[in-house]
Amino acid sequence: MRTPIPASLAFAFIATCLPAAATKLTADTWNRDQLVAWCIVPYDAKNRDPETRAAMLEKLQIRKFAYDWRATHIPTFDDEVKACARHGIDIVAWWFPQKLDANAQIILDVIKRHQIHPQLWVTGGGAAVKDDAEQAKRVASEVARIRPIVEAAKPLGCTVALYNHGGWFGQPANQLAVLKALRAEGCTNVGLVYNFHHGHDDVARFAEIWAMLKDHVLAVNLNGMHVPPQGRPSEIIVEPLGTGDHELAMMRVIDRSGWRGMVGILNHRTDVDAEEGLTRNREGFDQLMARIRAER
Repeated sequence: MRTPIPASLAFAFIATCLPAAATKLTADTWNRDQLVAWCIVPYDAKNRDPETRAAMLEKLQIRKFAYDWRATHIPTFDDEVKACARHGIDIVAWWFPQKLDANAQIILDVIKRHQIHPQLWVTGGGAAVKDDAEQAKRVASEVARIRPIVEAAKPLGCTVALYNHGGWFGQPANQLAVLKALRAEGCTNVGLVYNFHHGHDDVARFAEIWAMLKDHVLAVNLNGMHVPPQGRPSEIIVEPLGTGDHELAMMRVIDRSGWRGMVGILNHRTDVDAEEGLTRNREGFDQLMARIRAER
């Protein structure tokens, strides 16, 4: 029988790069009290409204929430923030449009109105490039796309996190290139998110990849990790923490690196009640953490 293992990690902030209003670090990355709930808005079989969602998080004693939304949720953005405030839930991250469009401005207005300071998670895509010249051009175009978001976030006390979500933009080396180019232009309130569930291609080289990224990572979202069989394309495989083959080893790499931050667990399935999904992942997290702490 496979021994269940927990995996859960998310959000580390580099003091020299982030504003004082950013979410606070803890002494131990693997503190269950710092778990962040992610992918529980559009991915919830019960399709909860803001009030019932915040009440569910309070019941689970998960006090940190990364807000994932779809167009249908835009009219209830203010209700979401108010419900979280009533139930003592801190919105620590907000899924953000890929450019500074009308929906992006709505989110920024909500953030300003309620004086909250979530990280803005921004993704991208794109096909592979052919040569160094095309790579340089792509990096420059991504900087031009993202910089207005970074600049809009700064006066609100928010950081922007580049979110690996597949394609060219989801490759760790490419994200790092964009990040460094943004910082070279004076953008200090920007970093990276690393998602296990979008990192199946990275498993074999994770220690090498993490060494390259760790000083820039603002968040890590964890997931039970199986690698697709040889010959099959990379895909999101959603497994509870502790039921995969690789998440414990990946967590060990992160733990031994000294990285510190908050922890993200998710419910990335529309056929599962978000409360059930978060509960299963937190149970796996507890088991995995017991093993990691015993090894220290």
